[in-house]
Amino acid sequence: MLDVALFMSNATRLKAVLEQGPASHYYTALVTLISVSLLLQVAIGILLVVIARWNLNEVGKQGQLNQLNNTATSLVAITVVINVFITAFGVHKTGSLAARTSRNPL
Repeated sequence: MLDVALFMSNATRLKAVLEQGPASHYYTALVTLISVSLLLQVAIGILLVVIARWNLNEVGKQGQLNQLNNTATSLVAITVVINVFITAFGVHKTGSLAARTSRNPL
């Protein structure tokens, strides 16, 4: 469920950046980082489904599954680092998004 939450958070951030437009600070960097993060999350999801469908009890496939598991773990680590940079650059709410948030503080 955390993967879904991160995916939705990144989609919301991408929407906010796109609403701000190219004139906003760090626009290109944020769009690129968020897009890469979303693509990595999709790739990780597909990889985890592939890993789950293979039979771990078959000795011949254990090496391949171990390699796929290491790849998935590495991609998750890269995604975490990318999302740290996304958070560091930040997305400032403007326009209708800011107005809606200011009226509804929760």
